Amino acid sequence: MRLIVNGASYEVTAPAHETLVTTLRERLHLTGTKLVCGRGECGACTVLLDGVSVYSCLTLTAACTEQAITTVEGIGRADALHEIQAAFVEHDALQCGYCTPGQILAALALLDEIGNPTEADVIRGMSGNLCRCGTYPNIERAVLSVAEARQRTPA
Repeated sequence: MRLIVNGASYEVTAPAHETLVTTLRERLHLTGTKLVCGRGECGACTVLLDGVSVYSCLTLTAACTEQAITTVEGIGRADALHEIQAAFVEHDALQCGYCTPGQILAALALLDEIGNPTEADVIRGMSGNLCRCGTYPNIERAVLSVAEARQRTPA
């Protein structure tokens, strides 16, 4: 099957039951997407599928053919962070970092869906992504700071 991941096309052969997180990590070696619970409870495996956040541990690879898949590796570089990555650093919105890739992608989907979210929108929109370190207030500030910056900068 053909997958489009971070703008690149890949031909992969995967069993019908294989989940997207497994394909990304084991076949494409994109290890930014984390597998933690495997049950869609924590959000660490969040990726964007045609711009919508999905739990890749619950998404079959076969259902993703010809769709744009975005992982954390596809949104920025070490020398040029994406605005949401930079905001997470600036607002100290990460500690152990294990949930961070999923948090960042969920935040991007939220910001794309609701251009100027309220605190309540952020809390609700990010509620499917758990952080064992408890950096929720910092994550909220990071997301809101990007929304505010986008409002100040016309498209």
